[in-house]
Amino acid sequence: MTFKKLQSAGYLANHMARLFAVALHRDIAPLGLAPAQFMTLLELWSEEGLTQRDLIRRLDVEQATVANTLSRMERDGLIVRKPHPADRRAQSVWLTDKAKALEAPAKAAATAVNEKALVSLSEEERNAFVGVMGRVIANLQRSG
Repeated sequence: MTFKKLQSAGYLANHMARLFAVALHRDIAPLGLAPAQFMTLLELWSEEGLTQRDLIRRLDVEQATVANTLSRMERDGLIVRKPHPADRRAQSVWLTDKAKALEAPAKAAATAVNEKALVSLSEEERNAFVGVMGRVIANLQRSG
């Protein structure tokens, strides 16, 4: 069987992800955010007080990546870390007022990127596309 990159789900998904990342980076950079910070903030805007381990699990990224991102976010005044109330070895991550103020404009930027990417799709196609992507992600997570 011959590999054809334009018929490869993995190649196309990777290419699309890179294009999304570039567009998102461009649109959130004026807010002082990088894509990894935005991903982390999405989790913390939903639920503050998460531990680094919680974030690793939810973001499905390496420990070192989350550790570095949190350090930059702390340096930039987006988060503070506090002792975890139940686990003396862990710290909880909390948003600063600065990070809370970025929620609306950052989400608006991400929404605009999604809109540009999906502009030629009908609402039904958009829903189907997102649904299929979710199923593919779940397949890959299950397969380890």
